[in-house]
Amino acid sequence: MNIYLVKSYLSYLLKSKYKKGYGLHSPFVFNLVRDLIGDSHRYYVFESVKAYRKQLMKSKQVISMSDYGAGSTEFNKKERRVSELVLKSSIHPRYGELLFRLANHFKPNCILELGTSIGISTSYLARHNSSSKVYTIEGCENTAAFASKTFKSLKCRNVNQIVGQFRDVLPELVSSLNQLDMVFIDGHHEKQATIDYFNICLSKAGNDSIFIFDDIHWSQGMHEAWKIICDHPKVTVSLDLFQIGIIFFRKECQKQNFVVSY
Repeated sequence: MNIYLVKSYLSYLLKSKYKKGYGLHSPFVFNLVRDLIGDSHRYYVFESVKAYRKQLMKSKQVISMSDYGAGSTEFNKKERRVSELVLKSSIHPRYGELLFRLANHFKPNCILELGTSIGISTSYLARHNSSSKVYTIEGCENTAAFASKTFKSLKCRNVNQIVGQFRDVLPELVSSLNQLDMVFIDGHHEKQATIDYFNICLSKAGNDSIFIFDDIHWSQGMHEAWKIICDHPKVTVSLDLFQIGIIFFRKECQKQNFVVSY
């Protein structure tokens, strides 16, 4: 059990508020919390991903893993069942559906994901618009190969897969892109690595870009990285939803940090 995570969650429960947007004075954040974070509408994509997850939960296939990040509190072996990855490593449907809502609302043309895993989170990001371009990086070749099957099953034809360690392939990929409209960082959960990836991606962030970070309270280091990122002068709005953190760069918004009940 991750004791730090338990303590962090208890702290989050005490600090979190703004359920359904009540008490928010920023029109942008109020609409975001009310219409997206608090949305319960079931989009067409959700059922197809749900059915695919259910199918994988029955799989007995084993993947030989190469873990280049901070490791996992859930796994201590190199070979992992697909069903285990779905249950313990893939994004929870609640947060995957939020990724889709954010993409569907803000309509990013260029999306970057760090940490493909078996492709569940990527599918939520890709299915909002088949015309958008989604780039996803995964360090483990075998996991990336399985993810490609996920994309075929869920008809995600706009996904560009890159296999390699983040530090090796991210700078070149980012430099080749005009702008990053949405970034989802879900891998290598270490303080300095997270800050480094943020700074690399920041070079292609625009006023309307959205950066999303997974596991912001996974460890003391990740918590510190999240605070440093929120305090960056270019970040104007940050939302802490415990599992994930969302930041915006909108110059028209006053700099504020929110801990939102979710």
